[in-house]
Amino acid sequence: MNTVVPLYPEGQVPFALGTGPEDTPTLTLYPPDKPNGAAVVVCPGGGYGGLAGHEGEPIAKWLNTLGVFAAVLKYRLGPKYHHPAEMTDALSAIKLVRSKGREWGVDPKRVGILGFSAGGHLTSTAATHFTGPEDRPDLAVLVYPVITLEGKAAHAGSRRNLLGDSPSPELVRDLSNHLKVTKNTPPCFIMHTADDAVVPVENALLFASALAANGVPFALQVYEHAPHGVGLGRAEFPETLAWPEQCARWFKQRGFV
Repeated sequence: MNTVVPLYPEGQVPFALGTGPEDTPTLTLYPPDKPNGAAVVVCPGGGYGGLAGHEGEPIAKWLNTLGVFAAVLKYRLGPKYHHPAEMTDALSAIKLVRSKGREWGVDPKRVGILGFSAGGHLTSTAATHFTGPEDRPDLAVLVYPVITLEGKAAHAGSRRNLLGDSPSPELVRDLSNHLKVTKNTPPCFIMHTADDAVVPVENALLFASALAANGVPFALQVYEHAPHGVGLGRAEFPETLAWPEQCARWFKQRGFV
């Protein structure tokens, strides 16, 4: 049975606007049968307005097959919550998993983060806005991620739920995460499809270009044809079924599994 743990001590949730389930971020823990010490925080997508079920537990169970301890993050959502609540939840999740290393059988030097769509934006935020070694992920996996919040490539719904109806241009740029990549950004694996009609592939390409410009190691997989939101891949779009295996090989190459 999987354990659900609060992300913050009771009564100490930053930026709290209530005490209901939607105000209470959690981690659902998925310990593997044969742990190798690595851990990944999983951020489902949903446009910052929901959490897609097929991008949560199935991902954790796939990570378990690699020996990876998985923790699915229930982060706060718009329109009730805006930035920085979501970012705070993601960075706090990394920090909590790292701090519980001995108790949970996790190597504090092998803690990553993985996210889909808007959860991919949250993952890229964690990879570019961390505050120190405690909340810096050791690697990041971004699957059909939202990256930019500017221009035609932006996903308007994610931007609205995250930043509200009238965010300042400065805030929009600050959360357009390709602009925030530095040489200290962790290594990244990126997957997207070329004809994604919801989150354009330009998002992945912008982030990959920024990683390259800053000398950050990365792998980029772009498949020709599949809709947005395929999760671990869909049989009717068989090329998308390859990304988990390719990501697993990348994990191994980086000494993560």
